[in-house]
Amino acid sequence: MTTTQDTTHSLSDKGIVITAQAAPYLLDEAISLPAAVLYQSRLTNNLSWMQRFADAQGVKLAPHGKTTMTPALFQQQCEQGAWGLTLATPPQVAAAAEVGTRRVLMANQLVGHANMQLISQLLENSQLEFHCLVDSRANVEALNRFFTSRGQTLNVMIEMGADGGRCGCRTSEQALALGHAIAQQPALNLTGIETYEGVISGPNAPARIRQHLTWVLKTAQEIYGQGLFTGAKAILTGAGSAWYDLVVEVFSQADPDTFTTVIRPGCYLIHDQGIYLEAQQNVRQRLGDTCTIPGDLQSALEIWAYVQSLPEAGVAIIGLGKRDCAFDAGLPQPTLHFRPMDDTPKPAPSSWQVVKIMDQHATMTIPSDSNLRVGDMIAFSTSHPCLTFDKWRQLHVIDDQFRVLNTIDTFF
Repeated sequence: MTTTQDTTHSLSDKGIVITAQAAPYLLDEAISLPAAVLYQSRLTNNLSWMQRFADAQGVKLAPHGKTTMTPALFQQQCEQGAWGLTLATPPQVAAAAEVGTRRVLMANQLVGHANMQLISQLLENSQLEFHCLVDSRANVEALNRFFTSRGQTLNVMIEMGADGGRCGCRTSEQALALGHAIAQQPALNLTGIETYEGVISGPNAPARIRQHLTWVLKTAQEIYGQGLFTGAKAILTGAGSAWYDLVVEVFSQADPDTFTTVIRPGCYLIHDQGIYLEAQQNVRQRLGDTCTIPGDLQSALEIWAYVQSLPEAGVAIIGLGKRDCAFDAGLPQPTLHFRPMDDTPKPAPSSWQVVKIMDQHATMTIPSDSNLRVGDMIAFSTSHPCLTFDKWRQLHVIDDQFRVLNTIDTFF
């Protein structure tokens, strides 16, 4: 096979370049394997599906960029209509700002001089609208001292947490007291209320999450009623990739003239064939006929690798390991099989199963009479895309004919 493409695409003048010069076909063996690939058609599907869902529900979408840390994908999300991006750390915020992201919710506390300095520089040198989280008076006072010394104003949101979870106020009284403390800091604007419901799990999780979200909403309304928010409208935000429907269900009860509801799923763009496939199935079941968005999310990421060895009957050793894909939420599993010089990949038999993974190798069990040879190429699906993306500096974007459209950089 030979390529028909010969183009170069520049994403920005910030050193993030997508190239597709003499782009190879994946099946031509012109790319070193193992390699991570993304199907552009599936990315496009997922971008459209979640944005249409948010639009139909009357909420804003600020997808969590930590999943991919890939500015080229940030740009696609913003172009599709995202209200902003969510990120977790100041360096992540900087990577998004460098490609022109105009609004960022940092779903984390801003702690430490160097981190504050980085955000200060971004606010000074860009048009960035930035919001971070607070849950303690100590952090509030430290932020005020720092940004007062810089002659800047910082937007902060109160984080509401769940017992046994991560950060966040555990009672309404704590949140209200913190709101009054923020009002006394001239360098801080209280712009919203945030929570992450995904830390709640176990028996009867949906009911417990609804209860938590209802408490967050009531607290936000109390804070608004005491006039502690800056401006006439505040941000009310939650939602990872598993429970975004419940966040919409509860937070949509807020007065839209008072609150802007923002959901922050991140894994929807890549999706998977593991924990997020199951989570999305549960979302669709809870929504039932109320969701009229056609289609559904599609798994867009595969890891391609060679069969390295067939050392024993019923065993294939694959050139793919812990350095290449997530293994915390299930082992990678084969989806496609291709023998170089064949015409097209074929579905991998369900009897082929990865049962063990090491740093650079995976053990796959196969029937003893399987038609498998050393040098065959196999595509693997993964579970939990966040912990596959962070293992790669570059990913190849392909079309449905396995032609490489471009190669994109991650910024972990």
